[in-house]
Amino acid sequence: MTPPRMLIPCRWFFLLGILALTAAVYGMGVSGGYVFDDFPNIVDNAGVQPESASLPNLISAALSSPASEFKRPLASLSFAVNYLFTGLDPAAMKVTNIVIHLLNGVLVFLLTRMLLGAEHDQRPGDDKTALWVTAAWLLAPINLTAVLYVVQRMESMANLAVLLGLIGYVRARRRMKDGQHGLFFAIAALLFTAALGVLAKETAVMVVPYAFLIECIIFRWARGRQRSGVDRRLIGVFIVIFAIPLVVGASWLAPTVFDPVTWDRRDFSLGTRLLTEPRVIASYLSSIVLPLPSSLPFYYDDLAISTSPWHPWTTLPAFALIVLLIATCFQVRFRTPIVSLGIALFLMGHVLTATVLPLELVYEHRNYFASFGALLALITGARAVCQRSVHTAQRVLVRTVVLASTVGLATLVTATTARAWNSNLSLARELAIRAPDSPRAQYELGRTYIILGGYRKESPFTALAYAPLVRAMSLPGSSILPEQALIFLNSRMDRTVDPTWWRSIRTKLQRRPATVQDESSLGSLADCLRTGSCKFKETDLLDAFVTAMGHPNPSARMLAMYAGFAWNTLEDRLLGLTLQRDAVKKAPTEMAYHVVLCRMAVASGDVETANTELAILKANNLGGRLSPDIASLTALISSKSGKTRSAYDDHP
Repeated sequence: MTPPRMLIPCRWFFLLGILALTAAVYGMGVSGGYVFDDFPNIVDNAGVQPESASLPNLISAALSSPASEFKRPLASLSFAVNYLFTGLDPAAMKVTNIVIHLLNGVLVFLLTRMLLGAEHDQRPGDDKTALWVTAAWLLAPINLTAVLYVVQRMESMANLAVLLGLIGYVRARRRMKDGQHGLFFAIAALLFTAALGVLAKETAVMVVPYAFLIECIIFRWARGRQRSGVDRRLIGVFIVIFAIPLVVGASWLAPTVFDPVTWDRRDFSLGTRLLTEPRVIASYLSSIVLPLPSSLPFYYDDLAISTSPWHPWTTLPAFALIVLLIATCFQVRFRTPIVSLGIALFLMGHVLTATVLPLELVYEHRNYFASFGALLALITGARAVCQRSVHTAQRVLVRTVVLASTVGLATLVTATTARAWNSNLSLARELAIRAPDSPRAQYELGRTYIILGGYRKESPFTALAYAPLVRAMSLPGSSILPEQALIFLNSRMDRTVDPTWWRSIRTKLQRRPATVQDESSLGSLADCLRTGSCKFKETDLLDAFVTAMGHPNPSARMLAMYAGFAWNTLEDRLLGLTLQRDAVKKAPTEMAYHVVLCRMAVASGDVETANTELAILKANNLGGRLSPDIASLTALISSKSGKTRSAYDDHP
């Protein structure tokens, strides 16, 4: 007699258990605060802190991200919604990230199950293997920064769209193989989710290359069971939505990528980047397969740049590993296509961020999708090896040990790291231990001590701040952030500012073009001096600005910061106005620069320029997001005040 069928299949109970375990592990890190890029994107970004849920406020929030020229409006809007309900509470922000991660885990399970079924042309798929892959991915330590690092909601939201798109594509292709209509749905699934995901982060465009790999390796362009041969419609579809955009995009990027000026603000060139990235990918793979706390330091600014295939010596072996992975992918594509697909997805996951774009070299969150490919290959590969074993008991034992140890180690490392994220102090200390030669890690430890000390001389944390900041200042490749923190610390406590700190700033700014961190430091020092919170010689800061401006092609941000310093502190109105004009010219789509230029023009009596800038603001007033600025500037222009005033006094 056939036993009665369960109303709810066991797989959903197991999946629920995996999700609960993941939530419990990540819950250990919810109480921590904001870190690193959370500050410019959330804490210091007034745009994602609306007073109400009005349409202008929400549009302003959506277009407020400083992280990208494309603004990533969906992610920024989600931060604003969080703020409307819970303010700047980082715990609420992190809980939202955990929920998104759990949703992605459900989608990973569904996609894996569908791919396993498609591999053998079966409808159900292998539930056990899909559950192991899901557990390993949800609890992978390398994915922690895409969850507890609040700003990286951009990454997890983008990949929510990617996973939905791939599920839609695989489902449509299964219908097509069954002789049903599905081509339109397959195209729509990819294009819609790509368009939606890009609103969170540009990496969502990778849904199309991922689908291309699934088609090449799993479905192999087959028309269906009833009709043999290649479905030429699909080839045409991928030519239109993948090949042509790839050629157009490459042509558009080529002038920028090959322009030496593009790389001025980096400590690597296009050539050294291409030499270094194979080592980065190899380290990613190592951290996925055998995660250890020491291999996941969060900060990688101490990474040695590869200057040749032999320096460092790991460069050539890393290239060999990439070649071996590609060869393996081709070798097993017919025998175990799911393993081949996993390898291909892992490598494809790094094509956008580990090749020619002038991005920072390493970030763990870039593996949020790529780790799925690596774990899919690892776990299905272990399954394939075990299936060749003669004895069933031996096969089950080996597979269980391999999978349990993989998931168990991942859970342990993720739990340990999440616990460190539970407070800013424990996190700063942990990361400083993991990366003793990282300037950023040491700076963040010193900065954390300063915050806890509250600029109080009697606080024990204040005394602890000096050692890591001095160490960070002296480490190779460091920005001027440590010097800025030391100047802040002593100045605000009425202690003597060591002249060597200013000399160190000038030396670094003379040696190479200012980085984003350098610009932030100069801007913070200028604001601190303008507001009277800091007391130091304005000539020291002027020398720093002049040194930074000595390099060709300064950024719009640098120009705007120098303009503010010249206008407000030096009271050199002509220099300030000239620099602000240059900032607007360099970044014409950044409306904040137009607002300041308009104020400066009014204060200088240049009504014509003021009206021109006001017209530009009105033309870009999407959904009323600039209405408060426009109203304020209109009143200023109408008054035709010729009085000299600070350009920032009335800035919202």
